Amino acid sequence: MAARLVRRCTCLLREATRLAPAVSPVGQLRLPQGTQKPLTSSATSPSSRLPGLLSEFVEKEQVFTPYTGRQEVEQLIEKATQPEELLELLGSGHCLQQNHAALALIQLSRLLSEKPKDKAALIQDARFWQLLHLVNSQITVVWHGTLVKLLRSLYTLGLPATSKDLRSVEQEVRWRMRRLKYKHLAFLAESSATYMQEQGSRELLAELLVHLERRWAEIEDRRMVVAMMMKTGHLSESLMNRLEDKCLELVEQFGPEELRKVLVTLAAQNRRSVPLLRAISYHLVQKPFPLTKSILLDLAYAYGKLGFHQTQVFQRLAADLLPHTPSMTSSEVARCTKSFAFLKWLNLPLFEAFVQHVLDRAQSITLPHLCNMLLAFARVNFRPEREDPFFSLVHKKLGSELVGLEPALQVDVVWALCVLQQVREAELQAVLRPEFHTQFLGGKSPKDQSTFQKLLHISATAQLEHPEYTGPLLPTSALVPSPSALEQKMTPLQKELQETLKGLLGSADKGSFMVATQYGWVLDAEVLLDTESQLLPLRDFVAPHLTPPSGSQPLPPGAKRLAFLRWEFPNFNSRSKDLLGRFMLARRHLLAAGFLLVDVPYYEWMELKSEWQKTAYLKDKMRKAVAEELAK
Repeated sequence: MAARLVRRCTCLLREATRLAPAVSPVGQLRLPQGTQKPLTSSATSPSSRLPGLLSEFVEKEQVFTPYTGRQEVEQLIEKATQPEELLELLGSGHCLQQNHAALALIQLSRLLSEKPKDKAALIQDARFWQLLHLVNSQITVVWHGTLVKLLRSLYTLGLPATSKDLRSVEQEVRWRMRRLKYKHLAFLAESSATYMQEQGSRELLAELLVHLERRWAEIEDRRMVVAMMMKTGHLSESLMNRLEDKCLELVEQFGPEELRKVLVTLAAQNRRSVPLLRAISYHLVQKPFPLTKSILLDLAYAYGKLGFHQTQVFQRLAADLLPHTPSMTSSEVARCTKSFAFLKWLNLPLFEAFVQHVLDRAQSITLPHLCNMLLAFARVNFRPEREDPFFSLVHKKLGSELVGLEPALQVDVVWALCVLQQVREAELQAVLRPEFHTQFLGGKSPKDQSTFQKLLHISATAQLEHPEYTGPLLPTSALVPSPSALEQKMTPLQKELQETLKGLLGSADKGSFMVATQYGWVLDAEVLLDTESQLLPLRDFVAPHLTPPSGSQPLPPGAKRLAFLRWEFPNFNSRSKDLLGRFMLARRHLLAAGFLLVDVPYYEWMELKSEWQKTAYLKDKMRKAVAEELAK
């Protein structure tokens, strides 16, 4: 049936062509001035197949000449530098056809892009609305590329959301959505998504995102996929997944700038796409392209924000950043130090260069930048070679400005000084005074609980490491451990350690597990040994490290209290057996409180395969701890 219909239409069209009285008005266009040789179009080849006189007539008469009027109008639009020049086209005798009115509106938006006052005046101009109505009447013949630019321009000009002309253009875009090229859809999403959300055009935006997702395989340009990830990926989870797949496909073509943009976008959206991060890391290591200072800083930030560890990338970043250190600003140094601290990557030459940078600019560096560096140093437990001048500068800056910092930041800074063993009495008093710390008592938010935990550590530092400190300290009621301190999910290492210790102790009263101390630290296990290294019942003896203290009998002479501490993989610096600053502080506090420490790091425990090996390992650790104490 369809074939018969096509043949019937073909016959009718051929008959209508044969009977047409004249074709010269359409077939021949003449230049306004003079007579020039007509140009025969190669597009007339179908007419060569027409029979007889009609073929000869078309070949003789069907010529075209360029219409200079259209080109002249387009040139006037392109060369316009003032909105008035464009508005005058309406009454100057020029015939605005097809795209002309749309192009004029696009040029208007460009000229007024940074002139909000002129935009308001333009909307009040009757000629503007006349131009807009003209576009609306010709909307069906506006080209695809011009149409999407027109919609973007109407958004930027600030047309009211209720404007019928705006809605008409939006509707035309929706009708053409399937026919628009992918680059047109991408341009519209990148340039107009924010306006669509603000103008109440969420249905158009949703439909646009659906088309972008369904046609993602049409993306062939690396710049397009990067731009879409940056500007529209956050609007749709499924679209972002497709863009990541396409990015993974094209990553070999990426240069340093594209890699930087993709990583920063992933970091901004907190998307830890492991396959894509691995591919980017591979190309960063394998390709010898140069990386500028700004790219290096952004890469360090992105890896730190996402917590993605790749040793070879970090080595290259540190090596490439070191020569740039003298030219970096204090803000860039603080930002870079913070990024590497998040990664738990301690590169000694680079960190020493950062310290030298601070000392060279001691007069100009600001306290916020210094605080960020101090917190970063505390995290990785970095003690600079020139620590005396560095910490003298820190104390000098803090002397008059500490109390002016945000309360939680004050606690963070003093806690960092405690970790680095550089805190002074005045700084301890500043955060332990009752009128200051009461604002964090009973806090329910994770941030308040974390801040109060640091206050416990600061109070323990004052009590255990500063015997000359006279107060104040946290009240006894504040030292009671919160239930959340013991509610953490048990790790495999923790579970195996407890099971092995229970078998080693033999009796439940010979040891305690998950002991929350008044110092803010939780022991994995605690035991008492007499002078013969025999286990004693814990509950019978005084335990001053608990709140409230338990037991009634004093410890027998020569008795030793042992604390078992497991150290998981995240407790160490990257690619290192050095503990992070927080856990070094825990060891110092427990040693000062009179404990003998039995450290159980993950890398030693992983080598133990049988229960017999694990039991023998713990016995050997206990004997070594006692022997080291006796050897002092």
